[in-house]
Amino acid sequence: MKKKLFLLLGLLVLLAPQCSRDDDGGGTTIDRTANLRSTGESALDFLTNSTFDRLVVELAFVPSVRPTDAAIDDLRDFLLERTQKTDISFEFLPVESSGELEETLQEIAQKENDNRTAYNNGSTLTLYIYFTDALAEGDSENTESITLGAVYRNTSMVIYQRAIRALASRTTLVSREELEAATLMHEMGHLFGLVNLDAALAETFPHNLEDPAANNHCDEEGCLMQASLEFSSSAKKVMEGRMAKGQQPIPDLGPECLRVLASMGGR
Repeated sequence: MKKKLFLLLGLLVLLAPQCSRDDDGGGTTIDRTANLRSTGESALDFLTNSTFDRLVVELAFVPSVRPTDAAIDDLRDFLLERTQKTDISFEFLPVESSGELEETLQEIAQKENDNRTAYNNGSTLTLYIYFTDALAEGDSENTESITLGAVYRNTSMVIYQRAIRALASRTTLVSREELEAATLMHEMGHLFGLVNLDAALAETFPHNLEDPAANNHCDEEGCLMQASLEFSSSAKKVMEGRMAKGQQPIPDLGPECLRVLASMGGR
């Protein structure tokens, strides 16, 4: 798991071009530059209203794996609870399946380039989430640990619905909606800059409990940002274990993560 995690995070900077401006076909220039940066660079933009006071979330999905309404509602609640944003809207964008069993992060980033329609504009910040019917590169449904989600740019994440549905079929205690929501919230935490994801921000707002065995994840027991929530077998174990104790299956952010978010201007 550690090796795969390092591989995913190590690709992030490589996927962020320096500048991109395109014509939308109607003579209007679209400046994509602000949405093509490294993960964690827009943490303050998400958490505060200093530059952007409105958030538009574009949900790109292969129709056969459309996200559940319950999971999107949970994501909305998470954003309202942890950021200063109150004007949050969601836009649904059906996209074609690649037809492949696996998709690399480079292929996913290119698909975003081809399909994404919402970019930062004025006081509006945008987030792009791609729900794919493929698995992460190198994963197999027959293995115990497969990747459920990843972030790859400052305002971009991918949710591997094939992996989530495979995991949901292995448990009667945790629903697909709950697995989707946990993955969305965990990856959103990364876009908030957790844990020490952006080096510049980490110098000013250091997280003191980073997991030494899993970079950019929290070492605090029971925290949403533990590395276990990013991979199937460990996520199942964590969420079923919480239910066995009479707790909600999706963990909350731990005290250290909440302290960091508050110091950055979030909640």
